Amino acid sequence: MGLSAEVDLSTEQSQAIAARVREELARRRISRQQLADDARISISTLEKALAGRRPFTLATTVRLEEALGAALRPRTAPAGAPPALGLAPEALGAYSRPAVAWLEGDYLTLRPSFETPEAVYAYRTEILWDEASSSLTFREAARLDAAFTQKGAVSLSNQSGHIYLVTNEQGQFRLAILGRPTIDGEMYGLLTTLHAGVGSQLTPAAAPIALVPLRRAPDAVFGRIAPGEPRHAAYRAALTRVAGQGFARMFAG
Repeated sequence: MGLSAEVDLSTEQSQAIAARVREELARRRISRQQLADDARISISTLEKALAGRRPFTLATTVRLEEALGAALRPRTAPAGAPPALGLAPEALGAYSRPAVAWLEGDYLTLRPSFETPEAVYAYRTEILWDEASSSLTFREAARLDAAFTQKGAVSLSNQSGHIYLVTNEQGQFRLAILGRPTIDGEMYGLLTTLHAGVGSQLTPAAAPIALVPLRRAPDAVFGRIAPGEPRHAAYRAALTRVAGQGFARMFAG
């Protein structure tokens, strides 16, 4: 029996499929027109479904799956069951490993120094896939203040396209919100954390942050880089891009 184009999928299913299709398009670097041609559907049908102006039908979904050679329909699992292998938990964006492989790697991480005016604090961040949690994770290294080295989960939002580096240590959170990578793979955004003050005092703090693929920074220097030192001007320029090029906005009260 043939599939009927009248069998509409639910709003939730359509949204999940749209997200998966966008991931596959980005990963394979193919156009929507090419996918529509391969799936033997009109570009109008594909565009409207991806934009949420009409639901996906079962027939359209099957044709897209055949064209991509990948499953698009979410597979239901019992409540409380662990995420499918290679698929992140829904709370982190339900991304698949192949769709985020481009994000894995080592990054030069830059933020302003909280202690020395005009200085830049530089360290290394590694983003990698963790099989145990079935998600991307991050961990920092080469920090002067090794006691404050962070590690945590990586969340990706299909709606905004932003990337979140989340640390949760016994209910204490630190969050970096990064925009979509540039063509060079650089990511810019904001860091919200706690600044260690006098004694045991901790004060909420926010600052621009930049992650640059280490492969693009072979001469990277880590530590607290003061004005006049090698790489300082380049590091400050990277942080200036956060607000200067609209990657983030900061408002004064």
